[in-house]
Amino acid sequence: MLLFGVLAWRDIGNALSSAVIMIVVVSLALGMALTKTGATTWLADLYLFLTAGLSPEAMLSGLILLMALLTNIVSNNAAAVIGTPVAISIANGLGLPAEAFVLAVLFGANMSYATPIAYKTNLLVMNAGGYTFGDFVRIGLPLTLIMWLSLSWLLPRLYGF
Repeated sequence: MLLFGVLAWRDIGNALSSAVIMIVVVSLALGMALTKTGATTWLADLYLFLTAGLSPEAMLSGLILLMALLTNIVSNNAAAVIGTPVAISIANGLGLPAEAFVLAVLFGANMSYATPIAYKTNLLVMNAGGYTFGDFVRIGLPLTLIMWLSLSWLLPRLYGF
């Protein structure tokens, strides 16, 4: 777009949001800190302990649900940064493909439908549309349930367990 004159460098500079850049930087730093301190391994071990005896499908499903709950309390970026290294550790502990568990985290972390605080766009829509917190819960919980059940069925089949 720069090459064809559609955008100028100043347009690109104006489009960059320092808040978005800081969220990305802080999220990456948080993920690195969790990994370097061993917190991700500890969280994975705790998850494996709490779900001991469950099938791999149930463990994957539980991880999706855990991330869906977390993303409605904290940002989806934070949920993904916290969950991804934990998911890799869980998969390694089970001897299963890490991709399936990382996808569980990524899908779960983006199920920010049930509360307006879950995602910035939800807050914008809430204010502009005159919606209430209850409107998000009423519509978001069933949508989260549909997505959770669908992905809990689909991901294990895609990855053969």
